Amino acid sequence: MSPEEKELLERSVALAEDNNKILHAMRRSMFWARVMSTVYWVLIIGSAVGAYYLIQPYIDQLMGIYGGANDVINSFKR
Repeated sequence: MSPEEKELLERSVALAEDNNKILHAMRRSMFWARVMSTVYWVLIIGSAVGAYYLIQPYIDQLMGIYGGANDVINSFKR
């Protein structure tokens, strides 16, 4: 193998190693982005469900008041 071919081969190996490092970093970044996106949506959906759970008694109370007012209005119409 000539020195020129050896130099090209070493350069090719070095570029392949750098490329491999970059690809691993990209995959790691994609993994963490996916994890953080999942955590983000779990927090959004969880807070919405939690807010509904906390507000549900007040909504039921308002629906009861509305139903009572509706009954009073219907009794006046008769």
